[in-house]
Amino acid sequence: MNTTFDANKWKRAAEACKEAIDACEAVNIRLHVYPRPPYALSDTTLIQLSLRNAVTDDDWNEELIWGSSVASTNNLQAVTVAHFNLLYGASSAAIADQGATYKTTQFFYTKNGVPINEDNSLDFSNPTTLRTGTAAEGLNNTQNYVSARINFDRENRYYAFLGFDGGIWYMPSSLGDQTTLRVEGRAGGRSTGTPMPLTGLFAKKLINLKFAWLASNGITNQRYPWPIMRLADLYLLYAEALNESEGPVANVFTYLDLIRTRAGLKGIKESWDTYSNNPSKYTTKDGMRTIIRQERTIELCFEGSRFWDVRRWKIAGAELNTNVQGWDVNQSAPELYYRLTTFAAQRFVSPRDYLWPIAESNLLVNDNLVQNPGW
Repeated sequence: MNTTFDANKWKRAAEACKEAIDACEAVNIRLHVYPRPPYALSDTTLIQLSLRNAVTDDDWNEELIWGSSVASTNNLQAVTVAHFNLLYGASSAAIADQGATYKTTQFFYTKNGVPINEDNSLDFSNPTTLRTGTAAEGLNNTQNYVSARINFDRENRYYAFLGFDGGIWYMPSSLGDQTTLRVEGRAGGRSTGTPMPLTGLFAKKLINLKFAWLASNGITNQRYPWPIMRLADLYLLYAEALNESEGPVANVFTYLDLIRTRAGLKGIKESWDTYSNNPSKYTTKDGMRTIIRQERTIELCFEGSRFWDVRRWKIAGAELNTNVQGWDVNQSAPELYYRLTTFAAQRFVSPRDYLWPIAESNLLVNDNLVQNPGW
């Protein structure tokens, strides 16, 4: 492994990514947009359906470059779906036992398209403060339902990718914005035998739009090809390589803004100029690198990319030596439920854990092999 830095590698990577993008566009691979149905739906719902369906569409949509048709995505959905209460009174149990961490909620932007710690008009300094959903927020937050500050005023990908207590979980079978499901996290949690993620946060992004509850708490779900590579990933890789090789040049903004536009956000320049307390951030290579990494973390969350990204960025020591936190799901009162709770402490030993150990059996077979450092 060559330890000498070579900036030309970034240039070659950018050229390869652009060649791949051109090849994709030549065969009409493009960012997925959910087709407008013959019944009335808000632009907000349509944006979020586009975001969700880009990953879980069972019909190999136009964004998918490589997909794994043998992936067990039906089983994945069965252990990920949320605990619902129908808005009109019926209820159903869940079988979910895996989900997101509280840290995941921090990555997503505000509705203004900038990080929550940079927004100059929205205050997220007390993210666990209780707040009640209003009618105007009814497409994302249950009206008259108490939830945490962190769940309000967020970008569309927050609501498309995460399920949370008091959140709306739109299903196309509803045939309208309001006739849908809301997530009920404060149901006594695991103490009542209700299977749900330890943190109270659900990976909504992984659930196909055709998922449905049946009688006697049965379910039906639709298998979909796991997205090994989709066009949004390629755009992000190109923007990253181009920024590292040339800095924040025009094409960096072009391809990042394509992704942001699909998510209902303004472009980077307009968002940072208007809403960020660090408006010049995008003008430097270092600042744009931070933006690209956050954009990549948001867009590709739950798709397995971050595991590798934090390692190739060499930030795993900082990112993975943190506590795994979430809500106290065994509580039903909001003031008790929304107490940030630590469930585990992660440990990443740097630099040892960047490389996995070579099995002793392999070392014995081949005398030329040398064990990785630290093992």
